[in-house]
Amino acid sequence: MGLPRSSLFLVGILFLLVVAGPAIAVMQPVNEGWEYRWGDSPFNDKGVPLWTLADEPEQWQAIGFPSNPPDRAGRSHVWFRVTLPDDEWQAPVLYIYSVDIITQVWFDGRMIYQYGTFDEQGRGRFEGWPWHEIPLPADYHDQPLYFRVYSNYIDIGLWGEVAVMNHAGLVLHILGNSLKSLIVAGFSVLIALLALLFAVLQSDRKSFASLALFALSSALMLLAESQASQLLWHAPLFWDYLAAGSYYMLPVAMALMLGQWLADHRPWLINLVWKVHLLYLAGALALALAGAIDLSSTFPPFDALLLVSLVTMALVAVRRFRQLTGEQRALMLAFGVFSALLVIDMAVAHGVLAWQRVPVSFGSLFFSLTVVLVSLWHYAATQHELKRLNASLEQKVSERTTELEAMARREQARARLLAFENAKGRVLQDVIAELQGCRSVNQGFAVLARAMPGLCSPLQGALYQHKDGGYERISCWGYTDSAEPGLLLDTRQGLPEPTRPPAGTPDDHGSLRFPLESLTGRSWCLWLNLQHARHGIETAGLLFVTVDPELVSEESDYGTTRLFSALDQAIQKIGITLSGISLQEELQRYSYEDALTGLRNRRFFDELLAHEGKVAQRNQSPLSVLIADIDWFKHFNDSYGHEAGDAALRLVARTLAGQFRESDVVCRFGGEEFVVIMPGATAADARERASALLRAVSDVPIIHQGRSLGYLTVSAGIATWPDCGKSPMHLLGMADEALYRAKQRGRNRVEV
Repeated sequence: MGLPRSSLFLVGILFLLVVAGPAIAVMQPVNEGWEYRWGDSPFNDKGVPLWTLADEPEQWQAIGFPSNPPDRAGRSHVWFRVTLPDDEWQAPVLYIYSVDIITQVWFDGRMIYQYGTFDEQGRGRFEGWPWHEIPLPADYHDQPLYFRVYSNYIDIGLWGEVAVMNHAGLVLHILGNSLKSLIVAGFSVLIALLALLFAVLQSDRKSFASLALFALSSALMLLAESQASQLLWHAPLFWDYLAAGSYYMLPVAMALMLGQWLADHRPWLINLVWKVHLLYLAGALALALAGAIDLSSTFPPFDALLLVSLVTMALVAVRRFRQLTGEQRALMLAFGVFSALLVIDMAVAHGVLAWQRVPVSFGSLFFSLTVVLVSLWHYAATQHELKRLNASLEQKVSERTTELEAMARREQARARLLAFENAKGRVLQDVIAELQGCRSVNQGFAVLARAMPGLCSPLQGALYQHKDGGYERISCWGYTDSAEPGLLLDTRQGLPEPTRPPAGTPDDHGSLRFPLESLTGRSWCLWLNLQHARHGIETAGLLFVTVDPELVSEESDYGTTRLFSALDQAIQKIGITLSGISLQEELQRYSYEDALTGLRNRRFFDELLAHEGKVAQRNQSPLSVLIADIDWFKHFNDSYGHEAGDAALRLVARTLAGQFRESDVVCRFGGEEFVVIMPGATAADARERASALLRAVSDVPIIHQGRSLGYLTVSAGIATWPDCGKSPMHLLGMADEALYRAKQRGRNRVEV
């Protein structure tokens, strides 16, 4: 039988986190805008809480965080609400660290999440303290989210972190937060097994059994309390029972161990401690499993009992500290660190300290490392004796060992070479995948500027991009400051020829050997070619790589020339990918660009106006639209011909483009009409720009085929939101009406 699929998935993700480094998931904390309301909402005949249908701001009170509102007075129902911040999320979810104890989440009159079971009175039983992932609708930021909470526990409300993030980012966030605890838990299990083995082998040393019990309890507690346990098996109540049992067992193991160390002094008080805690463990879990009490209600009494027990054991240990051995003192200090972290975690859980992640796992790790160090000390002493006995045997087998090591090094060299090539292949796959998500060639080169050092390592190199008729360096790696290549590549004599790898000859073992002079002391040049739809093949980039002479010594096993060949193939694949991006970019430009004037076309204007209208409404910022029409253009066209008319349109278009801000967008609306979208511009700003436009157009003569055809004028109409009082989508029609008035009142004028 194999591992369950969920286990294999978790192991794979943990491996990825360890190999690739800590994954930092982007999250947006929800720490502001919370309100609360004591009591429970009545429901209408459709089962919808009435409190979610009416705003009633006078009934809601502000609160910094939705947990333990003031003036509880024994109440067990409370509602919270918040309007979540807007952001660009692909699969948005609301992450909540924990809830005391059951909850419903309502949005827009419908329940989108529930944890626990509410009866007709709105009450329910404790069902565990898991973390929560609440899928959010697409319009989650437009209306408030309501949280119905019931708790008969000492705390009520949400607890810990509350944040908006992507689903994939949440999984990585959970695993990243749990990774340390899981590693420490595994290490503690190993310590427990070793201690148990010593307890079996040395039956007279009972402290080993207590040590195994403590290490196993701490490991189970860390595993059960880690958030990743839900990914392993989604059974929150099971994990809480396991966490409670292991947590309640810790003082039993600690007292047993201390009592065994102080057995010569008859520590009756320490023996009483472990007996009381063992009785509490059995009674609390039995009553909770029988349904007589909730498991959650067993924690506060135990925490109080644990605090008293820790103080008692600390006083006894301090009094008898001198009578302990050095090993026992080290372990007692480790117990002290672990106990201090438990007390801090207890204070956070009961609200004495502000919420934070208490590194209880570090206490367990410190204890485990102490055990390891003590074991290593014993091991070192034993090893010293073994070395003295094995000296003669090692001398006899040294020659054979040398031969085997030489063979192993050769095999390891081949294995490293294969692993190296595989790693470069994965890097290339990642680069191609990231390039496929780019929307422009420039964006693709930005990706290459970041990725090329990793792809070309351990070679020195530089990447140049074709810009403004030249080649500009966008990335450089492996060089000292004084040896870096220039920022601009000198191409006055033409582009450098692309380099081809040299041919190799096989050695005695069948591996290819390459002449060192063919690899060192020179730079290799690789062309990055793009295929364009309009003008064919273009060398859009140049990659230069240089080999360090030490890299290709006789003992080197990097396979440098094979790396160059792989780079050549990689550059070709990257060129094909960028060619596809270039084609998409050209197609998009054709669909949004007016062929005659080079301005944006009507289709682009319609989409942009809809977008800017929504932005203006959301930010309550002004938005102006200007329509300009060339006066008497039909008469001009009839008098001088369509070619002259086209020249006039291009001239007016250039004048328009030069009269507005970078944030303004000028489009050709059709015929001799042009439109300008001006985000953030008031009516006065728009009128000022329009007046300047009229003057600029009337001052420029129309020159066609070497002769002057006179001057043209334009009329303009302006509409501004919110001055118009209507939706921003009505701005075009209102600006058109203003343009009509300008035409009626004599042309070459602006109307608002």
